[in-house]
Amino acid sequence: ITSLQNAILALRISIYPRSLIFRSRSMKQVKSCGFILFRGDRSNPPQSFLLMKHRERYDLPKGHIEPGESNLECALRETTEETGIPASAVQIEPDFQYRSVYYPQYARFNDQTVEKTLIIFLAWVDRHVAITTTEHLGYEWIDWHPPHQIQPQTIDPLLAEVKTYFGD
Repeated sequence: ITSLQNAILALRISIYPRSLIFRSRSMKQVKSCGFILFRGDRSNPPQSFLLMKHRERYDLPKGHIEPGESNLECALRETTEETGIPASAVQIEPDFQYRSVYYPQYARFNDQTVEKTLIIFLAWVDRHVAITTTEHLGYEWIDWHPPHQIQPQTIDPLLAEVKTYFGD
């Protein structure tokens, strides 16, 4: 091991728990793609964004990528499946893409820890777009008044990046 590799390893150990650095080669990798959707259009300041309601938490319209699918195709498919909003009604911001990697436990994999990559695009939808929930208890348009404290692992860091993108 070179001195550069030792320095990188020392930095990683100081940032991440040891169990995450020395993960086994068999750790499952999962990718999920979706959107943060704002009402209106880019010509006006953002007013509200969409979150999907679970029993005990909020989430974005997002889901797992399918074989042969691009990140954007996955995000559009999942948004349509979870909200009923057709891809044709989504006005995508071409210069924004949020990416995060974290290590949750997945019930579908017997509560094993997985390496999850989250890719989120930003888009606008018409103020009066109809939403039909299929996989969630409901939805809510959240007023855009950063900083937000909604979900510290994934949503809050995304919203901080969106705030920077908007120049708020």
